[in-house]
Amino acid sequence: MAPTTSTGTVHLADLQPQVTGAEMIAHLVPPPQFAEATFDTYRADPAYPSQQEAKETLLAFSGAGAPAKKGGFFSRAKKGPETKPGIYLDGGFGVGKTHLLAAIYHAMPARRKYFGSFIEYTALVGALGYKSAVEQFRGADLLCIDEFELDDPGDTMVMTRLLGELVASGTKLAATSNTPPNALGEGRFAAQDFLREIHAMSAHFQTLRIDGVDYRQRSLDGHAEVLADDAYASAIEDAAASGVASDDAFDDLIAHLARVHPSRYVRMIEGVDVVGLRDVTQLTDQSAALRFVAFVDRVYDAQVPIRATGLSLDQVFSEEMLAGGYRKKYLRATSRLIASTAA
Repeated sequence: MAPTTSTGTVHLADLQPQVTGAEMIAHLVPPPQFAEATFDTYRADPAYPSQQEAKETLLAFSGAGAPAKKGGFFSRAKKGPETKPGIYLDGGFGVGKTHLLAAIYHAMPARRKYFGSFIEYTALVGALGYKSAVEQFRGADLLCIDEFELDDPGDTMVMTRLLGELVASGTKLAATSNTPPNALGEGRFAAQDFLREIHAMSAHFQTLRIDGVDYRQRSLDGHAEVLADDAYASAIEDAAASGVASDDAFDDLIAHLARVHPSRYVRMIEGVDVVGLRDVTQLTDQSAALRFVAFVDRVYDAQVPIRATGLSLDQVFSEEMLAGGYRKKYLRATSRLIASTAA
């Protein structure tokens, strides 16, 4: 279960959150950080024209608040060029892809629309079963998929099959990429590899490349903040006095994440105002590291600050890991950890 106290300290390693299919569906909306994200609030970096170009393309894709037409919003107009039903945002971490994805969600005048991470959708298919998931989403106007994964062939094929059925029934798709760069090109998403993966859907997607630097690093020195033991204890005590603070030994939390499905990580931190991690050490197991990445993503999306002791969190992934196929994921997580400890 998630924390039930309104103030005090909890141990995330003691929590066993449960999430029903109905609850998963209800959570398919942009995370709090992007609840108000719009195209107007997206600050395109003039040094990278592809950001403004992507924004303009997505404004047209979303309809920018245009009213639905008779026969359904996604009915094809008799005149004008055909618009592809799917759009894919490709780029490095921290260039605003999720912001733009949320802006599409908010701008599109759709009757039924959903926004979630790839992990959330695959977990929902697992909870409901494939047939029931298809029925749940059939007729939806828009599906936004953040951090589309190509790591697990089984999950990828289930999702691409699902999306293929939804596109055939009139659903529009918008997604962002999250792929191992050493396998698919440093800092880039290999559009053709993705298009081949989704087979019959290949003709339905337009891929947009968004260049830039990580906006989180623009005002940070590149290191996660580390607290001394007494400063950490004081920070957790202060947070617990007015809200809920978690306090876990880093190794205990890492071990516990293996016992909780990543789709439930968001429930672990629900109601938590500060996440405390004691005695951070470098990760040596790839599976544990990837689970920690998923946990960091949920903490960052919820905009929960992190307070930590031990090794600086920007050093938690080894050089060997950073040189491997999941480099992009680890660098994104490092960026988010730096921002979360500075919050």
